[in-house]
Amino acid sequence: MSSDLASRVLSVLRACHQGREQVSLHEPCFGGRENDYLRECIDSGWVSSVGTFVDRFEQMLADYTGVRRAIAVVNGTAALHCCLRLIGVRQDDEVLVPALTFVATANAVAYCGAVPHFIDSSDATLGLDPGKLGDHLKEIATVTADGCRNNRTGRRISAVIPMHTFGHPVDMDPLVDVCKRYRLELVEDAAESLGSFYKDRHTGSWGRVSALSFNGNKILTTGGGGAILTNDTALADRAKHLTTTARTQHPWEISHDAVGFNYRLPNLNAALGCAQMEQLPGFVANKRSLAERYRQAFQGMAGIRLFTEPAFAKSNYWLNVLLLEKENAFERDRILELTRTSGMMTRPAWNLMPTLPMYKECPRMDLSTAESIASRLINIPSSAFL
Repeated sequence: MSSDLASRVLSVLRACHQGREQVSLHEPCFGGRENDYLRECIDSGWVSSVGTFVDRFEQMLADYTGVRRAIAVVNGTAALHCCLRLIGVRQDDEVLVPALTFVATANAVAYCGAVPHFIDSSDATLGLDPGKLGDHLKEIATVTADGCRNNRTGRRISAVIPMHTFGHPVDMDPLVDVCKRYRLELVEDAAESLGSFYKDRHTGSWGRVSALSFNGNKILTTGGGGAILTNDTALADRAKHLTTTARTQHPWEISHDAVGFNYRLPNLNAALGCAQMEQLPGFVANKRSLAERYRQAFQGMAGIRLFTEPAFAKSNYWLNVLLLEKENAFERDRILELTRTSGMMTRPAWNLMPTLPMYKECPRMDLSTAESIASRLINIPSSAFL
């Protein structure tokens, strides 16, 4: 038997999407020149890792986000892994990661032989809480000649990865201050936040390197794909080199000067990305309109509310979020069951990283806010064409 609150949530979702019996959580939208560009790519014969669409896509990304360089890669996880390698994350380092994130954020740390150190979230942003992080580091860390050191584990803490959760920007100014105080590298996981701005500055432009994702469920898709963003030209050149197997330049000799990665984005995918980039402003506008429609529809409903962007941000609202009041957290699974069986695709937050078997022994701070958010959060349909 469904609860009254679950029935009311379903009723609102049906009213918002009248005429649709099945509504997915997030679908790609192909309404531009995708077919033209894909045909052009195929006709040229340049469908793999070299071609004009790769260069064009990278320039479009750089122009839109306001960074000097963008390096297109095969997916967002590869982008984040390479970001950590570029800024010198070493074996057995610790990297500060939000407990409430998609597993790729922690996995990229593990790929470097480093250890994720899990940090609590903010109710205001759903992302990493800079104030709590600063308090935590004051308690457990010391700044040494080699950087920040965890007094409890003895390991170097080399970097912090804020993830802009569901497209809502983390409060970056105080986080930058914490990074300066503790000599931490800042690497943004902007996988979900293309089209989101913090104080009129695009996410992904705060750290030395940042990562984007263009998976099929993102606001813009290349099928699979990702990108590294940076304002450091030398670092961009190094990123391009490492992600193309570190092959040296020579007319015919095939040689490599480092352990590189085959992370190149194929020209075929980049062609799709160029067509999607041309539509990105419209996608963002549509998604913000949908969020406002949801806000009004759920306004005044007791026990639940739509999460809205913090005052300092302009969010792309990649996935819209319903948050149950704490006393109604027990209703979450009832709402998920009723909406999903009724054709309205919804989902909970990811399981917190320390609950996963491979990360259960990793260091962490008190995670009470992240635990509370995860117990009460429901994503609802958010495709741009809705």
